[in-house]
Amino acid sequence: MLYDVIVNEWDETTYVPTALGNVLLAVVLIALLAGAVFCARRYAAGQKAQSGSDVNAKKTGLTAKQLVFCAMSIALGTILSNLKLFEFPFGGSVTLLSMLVICLPGYLFGLGAGLMTGVAYGILQLIIDPYVLYPMQLIVDYILAFGALGLSGLFTNARYGLIKGYLAGVVGRYVFAVISGWIFFGEYAWEGWAPLPYSLAYNACYIFAEAAITVVILAIPAVRSGLARVKSMALS
Repeated sequence: MLYDVIVNEWDETTYVPTALGNVLLAVVLIALLAGAVFCARRYAAGQKAQSGSDVNAKKTGLTAKQLVFCAMSIALGTILSNLKLFEFPFGGSVTLLSMLVICLPGYLFGLGAGLMTGVAYGILQLIIDPYVLYPMQLIVDYILAFGALGLSGLFTNARYGLIKGYLAGVVGRYVFAVISGWIFFGEYAWEGWAPLPYSLAYNACYIFAEAAITVVILAIPAVRSGLARVKSMALS
């Protein structure tokens, strides 16, 4: 069995991965990281080719470097996700910039690397702190919602690309969080609220609160300068 079906303290039927299930999830996570590295390497090689430097593109050791960067982003994002400024009773919390850290690989290395890193992060969240009431909810909440943070890769080369990419990732996560709340958690809607408006409001509270804090921090010149140096180092 890949998961156990249990009843939690609120009489909810939940699905918790077994040891075998966690091993399988770990294998998928590693495979996704490897895929992210592959996409990042191709992106970097393409950039070098455009600048006329493709001769040495395969000799730069990019694979190991990108793997380390993506893994560090996932690890740091996981740590920051547990530093909660505010936690809501039915799931969701305002964390210390965890979404920003997971958006970074997409911004640095492109859409493919970003999406795969986001999905890998979602799988790790599922291993560490699962909250699954329905099998399909697992896909929406952990794979699609966190994977959507990789949409930051759409603005890799854009002016103010980090802020634009971050907001794209946040909106992507919000869309899937709203779908999950509407379909799977409508019974928890506030009195007098229909499931969809409830999900729109509830998920906006914590997702956009963290986004607002993050955008303010990103507007600080010293922070922008530091992240520009990180990008230069990651792509050198």
